[in-house]
Amino acid sequence: MSLNSYLIFDGNTREVVEYYAKVFGLEEPQFMTFGSMHSEHLPPGSEDLIMHTFLEIEGNKLMFSDNLPGAPYQQGNNFTLAYVSNNEKAIKDAFQKLKDGGSVQMELQETPWSKLYGSLTDKYNIQWQFNHEA
Repeated sequence: MSLNSYLIFDGNTREVVEYYAKVFGLEEPQFMTFGSMHSEHLPPGSEDLIMHTFLEIEGNKLMFSDNLPGAPYQQGNNFTLAYVSNNEKAIKDAFQKLKDGGSVQMELQETPWSKLYGSLTDKYNIQWQFNHEA
């Protein structure tokens, strides 16, 4: 189980991550683009935006994404906390508790990258992602 910071940028994630990889002497990371997952629902020209990537720095995973195409972007709110676990019950319990008084962006469900994924904003306006990692 881990709790990872997820930094969200407005179209320049690839540049940011490549820069940080050089700063910390890391291999170039692999990038998952929005086009590789959701190409039929994307605004034109957003297919190459980064949906997910990460860097592992001193044993800590720092995750990155471009802002969801078409969604408003506000600097200062450009992070989420990603709760990653192989315990489905723990994911479901935390999701149910945090959605009380908050708002759900995506109910827990199977996705191409996870058997259980969902996202919400809690009552304190903190954005959370939940991801089952086998």
